[in-house]
Amino acid sequence: MTYTPLRTPRHEQLNVRGLKHRLTWWGPPSATPIVLLHGFQDCGDTWQFLVDCLPEDWSLVAPDWRGFGGSEWAPGGYWFPDYLADLEALLDVVVRDAPARVISHSMGANVATLYSGIRPQRLEWLVNLEGIGLRKKLPDAAPAQYARWLDEIKEPLIDGEYPSVQTLAEVLMRRNPRLTADRADFVARAWTREHGDGVRLAFDPRHRFVNPVLYRREEAEACWARMVIPMLFLAGGSSGHQERRMAEFSDEMVRQVFRDVEIVTLPGLGHMMHHEDPAAVAAPIVAFAKAHA
Repeated sequence: MTYTPLRTPRHEQLNVRGLKHRLTWWGPPSATPIVLLHGFQDCGDTWQFLVDCLPEDWSLVAPDWRGFGGSEWAPGGYWFPDYLADLEALLDVVVRDAPARVISHSMGANVATLYSGIRPQRLEWLVNLEGIGLRKKLPDAAPAQYARWLDEIKEPLIDGEYPSVQTLAEVLMRRNPRLTADRADFVARAWTREHGDGVRLAFDPRHRFVNPVLYRREEAEACWARMVIPMLFLAGGSSGHQERRMAEFSDEMVRQVFRDVEIVTLPGLGHMMHHEDPAAVAAPIVAFAKAHA
């Protein structure tokens, strides 16, 4: 049994910086849709649960990042600045003449939060589901990081194959007991494509390569400091990401870095909160949007 959408999605292919990107739309056509940015290894389709809990008159669009879901794979590999450029190119098409409203998760939220400081006037507001950077890395980690990357690119790619959609759905529920069976089945179908006698994960396996360039937390914070729009930060009370963030970036520090931020912690939810309890995630988003209409 799979999840039955309450709002029917429609799909579009859009060329973004030389690669075909799939967009998923919900709601009435609009020149100012709310943009939904998915996280790592995810895709735009799985925003469906949250979309079904948002107001029916909202127009929403969810792109699949390059190399994920229904978007084209990049032949030269993946570099984080490309996501910033892809986002800007996308906004220039789907929200051309107005500041954009963005709801984002994890990797997508990291892209959007950086972009908000790089282009301070381009967004109207931002909802961030657990996407505030990675842990700091010391420069002396660079040699090992480069060596690991050089080793990985020589190895055969691991395609992520499963005997069936049901098998993957069962894996997802074991990893995340908060995920219901119908939603797990929906996510498993969204994340896979038929391959031989089974299914294969739709994202490019090269995304699993370590980034040879160390994450520079100080650079991210310099971008965040230039952010002028209001941001709603949603954290899962039972999320491992939340535990790691709090170890070095407390709520008090978040408020010091971001000029206009509202922090809401959702008890009992994990990092994939919009898959687990979309109604609980939707409530503060709707209130935030109304407050900044």
